[in-house]
Amino acid sequence: MNRFKNLFLAFITISTLMLSSCAAPEVDTNEAQIDAITAHPEWSKNASIYEVNIRQYSEEGTFNAFREDLPRLEAMGVDILWLMPIHPIGEKNRKGPLGSYYSIQDYKAVNPNFGTEEDFKALVSEAHDLGMKVIIDWVANHTAWDNPWTENKDWYELDENGNFIPPRGTDWTDVIQLDYENEEMRAAMTDAMEYWVRNFGVDGYRCDVAGMVPLDFWKGVRAKLDDIKPVFMLAEDEGPEMHEAFDMTYAWSYAHIIREIAAGNDDFGTLDSLMEVEETKFPESAYRMYFTTNHDENSWNGTDPGMYGDNFENFAVLSATIDGMPLIYNGQESNLDKQLEFFEKDEIEWKDYEYQAFYTMLLQLKEDNEALWNGQYGGDLNIFESPEQTYAYKRVKGDDWVFVYLNNSTESINVPLEDYEIPVDASTYEIYSEQLPPTENGYFEVAPNSWLLIAND
Repeated sequence: MNRFKNLFLAFITISTLMLSSCAAPEVDTNEAQIDAITAHPEWSKNASIYEVNIRQYSEEGTFNAFREDLPRLEAMGVDILWLMPIHPIGEKNRKGPLGSYYSIQDYKAVNPNFGTEEDFKALVSEAHDLGMKVIIDWVANHTAWDNPWTENKDWYELDENGNFIPPRGTDWTDVIQLDYENEEMRAAMTDAMEYWVRNFGVDGYRCDVAGMVPLDFWKGVRAKLDDIKPVFMLAEDEGPEMHEAFDMTYAWSYAHIIREIAAGNDDFGTLDSLMEVEETKFPESAYRMYFTTNHDENSWNGTDPGMYGDNFENFAVLSATIDGMPLIYNGQESNLDKQLEFFEKDEIEWKDYEYQAFYTMLLQLKEDNEALWNGQYGGDLNIFESPEQTYAYKRVKGDDWVFVYLNNSTESINVPLEDYEIPVDASTYEIYSEQLPPTENGYFEVAPNSWLLIAND
């Protein structure tokens, strides 16, 4: 990204935002000091990611039931399947009847409610046959109270009386904090992560609360995993320094801002400022993950209709095209309009796949148009001036370009093509929205609460 405006205002705005939100802590953002990974797996450069909640995905809640949907997801354009934790869940101090996926009882086993190891191998194998990759959620910061590792008490942080403790500053009473000062524990954790890559062929990990684990551990384990095969690593964190070990981090500040815009508590100017700051904060090679929801947002913050109202499609288009890699959470393609319970069974209501074609369009455009590719492979971002409650930008790489205009207002907006460096001749590009060609006067009329997306032919 480049050619942004109002740099000073951007830093003031985002600094204020960081103090009032749960975004990542302040870090040194000097790009030159971040030894970021640049050799991402070749297949990831134009990839999109889809999060799978096995428990809630189907009535059965199993690997085999989910396997039945792999051809549909491949046809939709999904490249990376991120499976939420697949391991057995701790029973001691469990929350709710089924417990949290992130309370790991055994790092080298699968949750028997999901199926067998052979079922999981079959899932990974079929996904690979269809050209998709599989990463699994990894919880390295803490374990369940009844994990066999507790036999080695010195592998954990303890209180002054020598008792196990939950991670400090949290209400995670169902898990206990590991001690990364212990080299034996580190070796065991590394061995467990190698196990799934070597024996099951997984293609990497989404690492839970990655910033709570020392970065030097992640750098070491990444090197060992890459010795087996090139892996893809996603950090649940927003610190630029995480890119020394990870391919991709969460765009959390973005997610907070778009929810505030949707609620009418903020405007697109704040987003403009954020994107400018991110340009200075992250290395060019850093992949950033953009989303409207995920398992946390859905369970704890609200549904898509509840968070975004009439402008949900606008924010979904934005998240798929503004920068980085878009995430889809299972069920969004079928208008997921309920908050899935976290500690008990609460399956997705699949209905009529209302947004299947919509997401297929976005993911296939991303795959084909280099302007939308990830990290250093993607194009520059140019943000234009536009009326209040609208947002206009263009991604450009070589001859490839994508133009997006979002109208969050309740009035139709005339969009003059010449203002946005778009050819008047509609035969030179493709229109992806439900939009008539431009008028003889050279403008589009964008309806209220709708979006315009066009790209080079």
